[in-house]
Amino acid sequence: MKKQRKKGHPELVLRGVGVSPGVVCGLVYLISSEETTYAEKTLSEAEVPLEIRRFESAVIETRRQINAIQKNVQRAIGQYDANIFDVHKMVLDDGAFVEEAIRKIRADRCNAETVVRGVVARYAEALSIVEDDYLRERVADVKDVARRVLRNLSGEKTHVLDGLRDRSIVVSADLAPSETASLRKELVMGFATDLGSTTSHTAIMARALGIPAVVGLGNVTAQLQPGDTVLMDGTAGVLIVHPSEKSLRKYGKLAEVRQAIRTGLNHLRDEPATTRDGHRVTLSANIELLDEIADVRRFGAEGIGLFRSEYLYIARNDLPTEDEQVVAYREAAQLLAPAAVIIRTVDLGGDKFASAVKMPQEINPFLGFRAIRFCLAQPDIFRTQLRAILRASAFGKIRVMYPMVSNVDEVIRANALLAECKEELTRNRVAFDEQLEVGVMIEIPSAALTSDVLARHVKFFSLGTNDLVQYTLAVDRINDRVAHLYEPAHPAVLKLIKTTIDNGHAAGIWVGICGQMGSDPLMTPLLLGLGLDEFSVVPSSVPVIKDMIRNVSRAEARELAERALAASTATEVIELCRVLTARIAPEILELVK
Repeated sequence: MKKQRKKGHPELVLRGVGVSPGVVCGLVYLISSEETTYAEKTLSEAEVPLEIRRFESAVIETRRQINAIQKNVQRAIGQYDANIFDVHKMVLDDGAFVEEAIRKIRADRCNAETVVRGVVARYAEALSIVEDDYLRERVADVKDVARRVLRNLSGEKTHVLDGLRDRSIVVSADLAPSETASLRKELVMGFATDLGSTTSHTAIMARALGIPAVVGLGNVTAQLQPGDTVLMDGTAGVLIVHPSEKSLRKYGKLAEVRQAIRTGLNHLRDEPATTRDGHRVTLSANIELLDEIADVRRFGAEGIGLFRSEYLYIARNDLPTEDEQVVAYREAAQLLAPAAVIIRTVDLGGDKFASAVKMPQEINPFLGFRAIRFCLAQPDIFRTQLRAILRASAFGKIRVMYPMVSNVDEVIRANALLAECKEELTRNRVAFDEQLEVGVMIEIPSAALTSDVLARHVKFFSLGTNDLVQYTLAVDRINDRVAHLYEPAHPAVLKLIKTTIDNGHAAGIWVGICGQMGSDPLMTPLLLGLGLDEFSVVPSSVPVIKDMIRNVSRAEARELAERALAASTATEVIELCRVLTARIAPEILELVK
C-alpha cells in the first residue's frame, strides 16, 4: 500500500457491491463510456456486394474471437464460466440477425456500420420490453457482440484494454463478459464499475479469474480521472479515491490479516469436518473438469458432491461417446477412491447448450426444456450417459443424481431407464456397481414440497440452492435490477430447506447441498442446525467451511436454526448468523462482507 494521494484532493469513500475479494491500491485506467460514432455512407450499386462481403468477414472474425475467448476461459477457469459465451455465439449464428443486416445493406444501400447499429438497436429495444427477465438480460450480450462486429468493420482495437501498459485498476461504466474474460491479471489489479450486481456475468468472471472487483458504484466514472489513486476492498465493496495514509495503513493491515487467516486454515487439510461436540459432516467439492481434482485434494475435500457432466457435451460439434464418458467418470472415481463421486446427469438447456443437440428457441429457457426434461425426451442420449456412469462405477464409489426434478413421475421414468441399462450390461456381462446410489437435486419448490414422496425412490437429496432461491423468490439472479431480491436466507427458502431435510431423514436418506449458499461460511452453522448432512462447495471454500464446522456445536447450530426459522426477514437471519460467527470464529468475519 505505497500509493500516495494527490495534494489538495480530499479522501472520497464510495460504496458499491463487493463481488470479488481482495484489497488493492493503484492508479486508475479509465474507460470512456462514450459510444464510438460511425459515419453513415450511401453506397453505389457496385459497392453493395463488396459491403456485404465486408460485413460477413466481420461476423466471421467476431465469431473467431468469441471462440478464442471461450476456449481461453475454459482452459483457465472451467467450462461452467465459459458457457457465458454460448449466448454471444447464438447471436452471431442467428440467421435473422445476419440476414436482416444483409437485406438492409441491399435495400437501403447503407454501409454495414449504420445497418448493424440499426438492427441491434431494434433487437435491444424488443428484448428490453419483454416481461421475461432472462431475455431482458440478454440485451447486454447482444450489444457486446455488436460492438465487436463494429470494431472489426472499422479496424479499431477490438478490446477496450488494448492500450493498457502498466498495472492499474480499471474503472468503467460496465464491462462486457468478453471484456472481463480478456483481462490480463498481470496488468489489471482490480476493476470498478458504475453498474453490476453479485450475480452478473461480469461478477462471475471476476471471481473465477481471482481479480478483486467492486460494482454498482453508481457514477464512479464521472468522479475519477485517469491516473487518480484508488484503494479497493473487493470484499466490503469499498472504493476510496485519494486514500489517506491512515486508510492505506488500515487496509494494508486488513489484507495481511485476511491472507494470514487463509494461510492458517491450511492446517485443516487433513482434519475431519467434525463439530465441536463430535458430530461428523461430509465435506465435498463441486467440479466440472478433471483438472480440478488436484484442487479437491489440495484443499482437503473428501470427494466430489457435484460433478457437472455438461462439459463433456459443450464446445464440441458431436456428442460424447459412451467410451469417452466412461474414461472421464472412471478417472475421477479412481483418483478420489475410496471417496465418493456424485455425477449429475447432463444439465443442458437454460444457459448451457451443446452444438450437436438441436434445442428449441424458448421465451423462458430456464423454465423450459432443460436438464431431466431434456434427458427424458432424448432417451438414447440419456441411456448412453447412464450406461457410461454404470460402467465407471465398477472402478470406484460413484453415485448419480438427476437435476431439475419437479415431480415424482420424472424420477420413476429416469430410474426405469437406469434399470434397463443395468439389465443390458448384465446380459453383456459388463461389470458395474449393482448398489449404485441414485439421488435428485432439490432446486424447484415443487420438489421440496413433495420431497416426502420423492424420498421413497432415491437414496439422497442434494439442495441446488442457486435455482431453488431464484424459483422460490421469482428473482433472476443475473438481472441487475432485481438481484438485490435474491436472498438465500429468505424465510421461505429456509422453510423449503428444512422441509426437504426433515422429509429426507424421515425416509432414512441423507441430504446435502451443492449450491452457492453452501460455500458461504456465515450460513454453515445455520445449515447444520437445519440438519444438513453434507456440504459440497467450491474447492477453495473447503478450508473456511471446515473451520466453521469445527468451531460450532450442534446445540448452538440448532438454536440458531430455530431462531432463524422464526425470523421475518433475510436481514434478521443474516444478523443472527453474524452474531454467532463473531462468537465462535470471529476471524471468519474478516473474510466475508
